[in-house]
Amino acid sequence: MHFFKSCLTITLTVISTTLFAQMPGGQGRGQMGGGQNLNLGHFYGKIIDSTTSKPIDAASVQLIQNRLDTMTKKRRDMVVGGMLTTKKGEFSLENVNIMGQYKLKITAIGYKSHEAKISFQINFANMKNSNGDMSSMLNAVDKDLGNIKLEVDAVQLQNVTVESSKPLLTMNIDRKVFNVERNLNSVGGTAVDVMKNIPSVNVDIDGNVTMRNAAPQIFVDGRPTTMTLDQIPADAIASVELITNPSAKYDASGGGAGILNIVLKKNRKAGYNGNLRASIDSRARPGFGGDINIKQQKVNFFASGMLGIRKSKSEVSTERTDFFSTNTAHAVQNNNPVNNGYFAFGRLGMDYFLNNRNTFTIGGSAVRGHFKTNDFLTSQNDTSYSSLKTSELSTRTSSSIGNFRNYGSMLSYKHNYAKSGKELTADFNFNYSKNDNESDNLQQQFTSGNTPKGLNLFQNTTGGGETKYATVQSDYANPITDKIKVEAGVRAAFRQFTSFNTIINVYKDGQGQSFYGSNTITDYKFNDAVYAAYTTFSQQLKNFTYQLGLRVESSKYDGNLLTKNQTFSNSYPFSVFPSAFFTYKLTDKQDMQLNYSRKINRPNFFQLIPFIDVTDPLNISKGNPNLVPEFTNLAELSYQNQFTNKHSLLTTLYFRNTTDLITRYQYRDVNPNPAISDSATFNTYANANSSFTYGLELTLRDKFIKWWDLSTNLNLYQTQLKAGNIPGSADQSQVSWFAKVNNNFKLPKNYSVQLSGDYQAKTLVPSSSSGGGRMMGGGFGQAQPGAQGYIKPNYGVDIAIRKDFMKNNTASLTLQMSDVFRTRLSASHAESSYLIYDTERRRDPQLMRLSFNWRFGKLDVSLFKRKNMKGEMDSMQNAQQGMGN
Repeated sequence: MHFFKSCLTITLTVISTTLFAQMPGGQGRGQMGGGQNLNLGHFYGKIIDSTTSKPIDAASVQLIQNRLDTMTKKRRDMVVGGMLTTKKGEFSLENVNIMGQYKLKITAIGYKSHEAKISFQINFANMKNSNGDMSSMLNAVDKDLGNIKLEVDAVQLQNVTVESSKPLLTMNIDRKVFNVERNLNSVGGTAVDVMKNIPSVNVDIDGNVTMRNAAPQIFVDGRPTTMTLDQIPADAIASVELITNPSAKYDASGGGAGILNIVLKKNRKAGYNGNLRASIDSRARPGFGGDINIKQQKVNFFASGMLGIRKSKSEVSTERTDFFSTNTAHAVQNNNPVNNGYFAFGRLGMDYFLNNRNTFTIGGSAVRGHFKTNDFLTSQNDTSYSSLKTSELSTRTSSSIGNFRNYGSMLSYKHNYAKSGKELTADFNFNYSKNDNESDNLQQQFTSGNTPKGLNLFQNTTGGGETKYATVQSDYANPITDKIKVEAGVRAAFRQFTSFNTIINVYKDGQGQSFYGSNTITDYKFNDAVYAAYTTFSQQLKNFTYQLGLRVESSKYDGNLLTKNQTFSNSYPFSVFPSAFFTYKLTDKQDMQLNYSRKINRPNFFQLIPFIDVTDPLNISKGNPNLVPEFTNLAELSYQNQFTNKHSLLTTLYFRNTTDLITRYQYRDVNPNPAISDSATFNTYANANSSFTYGLELTLRDKFIKWWDLSTNLNLYQTQLKAGNIPGSADQSQVSWFAKVNNNFKLPKNYSVQLSGDYQAKTLVPSSSSGGGRMMGGGFGQAQPGAQGYIKPNYGVDIAIRKDFMKNNTASLTLQMSDVFRTRLSASHAESSYLIYDTERRRDPQLMRLSFNWRFGKLDVSLFKRKNMKGEMDSMQNAQQGMGN
């Protein structure tokens, strides 16, 4: 009995045969440890007149099962469920045992009786070979019997699939699914902490994400988002999908790095269900969160919220050499910024089930954050002339305050046709974000004898901006036969962005007298729009399956630098993005796939804003409004082998070619603050000619013994960057590798341990990071190198331990530590004809967090199929606890 209870944690993201492999004949019995554990099924349909097709009101629908009579000790037919149809002829039978064999009996006055055998039959092939389409797999337990005509034979029911306890990582040939609920190292953190533990994903010290050494597109619940990763609580995430080469069905944006789809949790279980969380870290910063779900008849209401208090400490060290026409300047900087603040996250929504086949969903989210950063930077500066060397010391004291707000809303509709798998969806999403910030800086210079020198610079910077982002989309899917499927859809996306920045510089002497000052004002706005349509056609021919897709997009961008009355624009009226996927099933355990797609990566607003940040007078950053999109051709050859239910391997050879690649670079120009120096280094973005990446990625899942799971990812690749068209840059080539290991140990007395580590070898970073952060002006080493540099090797180890307790393990305590050995050091090198710099940064090493989680709830999987999920694969966490009640 203990075996069944431990395995029956029903999920949306993984298909496992573990439960059935240990059952005689591959099937389980209906009553397990309490009789309620498998009552998850849902049959529904509509009774109509075979001649007029009108609905039949008050028809009797009975679900009958042959059972053992405990009184007579003989088997006989018993009614286990039933109802009278509504005025629309609809019926719905819930809480059906998914392992049973049934007879459906329908009677109505004036009509012939109708009987049909129905059951939830387990299909091992479907379970094993599913490519991660959670919506279709949930047809298994949420079954539409279609329109039943009383005078004809029963419709043939499709086989169903049952999903069991989900592992940390599920591998399919077209995607990987990472189960966040089993990831101990991210409890109480943000999406950045989640990404640190996902195979194939590399996260730098600032939370910027790369996948196969390029920046992926970040989605939330199947849609692009304006939220950054550090604005999404880890405890609100159910799973993350890694789609390395999306088909034409998905947005072409994001370049060739694929999509990271963050699936948020949504408890959607019958009755009143909830989850309460609390945490505190080693800096005494607490966090609180919870969620609630209420299902009553046709309405399912869900809400969640979280408040996190944060304190982040960094150590930054930079060494820099500047080459001028008459001298060489060498500087060593050190600073330790401290960031304090909070962020709050809230989400609520409602599903309304109009009837068995039509569902409306409305939802919204709100994120708010406030952070304050204090920093003190020292710089030892040595200047060498032909026959003279001078030394001086400079300091910068800074304090900044930043606020951000993000509001999202969505309205969706889903219609399920009587034909299984045929569906129509439509949805509207609107997102609004706003930020504002202010900083004060005092820069002072001293002689080598620590005597004040020259003028002090008092600098005040204020800025902010707004983003409005709206999408409208509709999708249609029709399985023409069980071997042929057609999909099509349309989409429109609109974005409006405004930004303002003001810098006030005042120079004072030692007595505080002001001599002169300067002001810099930047006011910028832009609009862009993308219109798209796609269609895909897939067919299975015995062991061979193919999918052909075509996506057409039209895009336009218009920018306006209001302070200088300058306009910028680019337009691509007609861009074609084909995709092709060919899969061959070698054996029941082996598959091969060849795929190709074309993608586009449009510059983001941080890269486009022509705002000049002069916080560091010798290292000025600005955007480039003249950037154009980059286009990528991506191809993969994958091989998957499910050796046993304990060992699997996914091998992928990949190739990526990008033209007009957006990359960082530095150049020398006149300093806007001539009192500091005549010239300065500018950090900005430019379009390089092209880049080529060749790679081999290996992902393994192993369960060597019943208490140890191991996930291993290794990525070997070579990057060639053709950047000779950018002044001061040259072509580069680098062979590199990345590895990540995740160990999960299940120990006695409900203890579990997770130990993970990663290593990134020296690598180029040709394309900009996806974290959405503009190059920081707080220190000249903080800009990551692009066309003129590389990232130095770095590695780190994280650990977490969890104890489950209370009845049915509904509560847990988790203790975690990040960067256990204090080795995660972000270091980079950049070099050109006028500059060499090296920087090292360490952030929040050996940070500990203790988290408490209390869960309760029961399961009602019938909600899922009828919801317009759009790749959500909503969480069904705590099913085991709920089923044991």
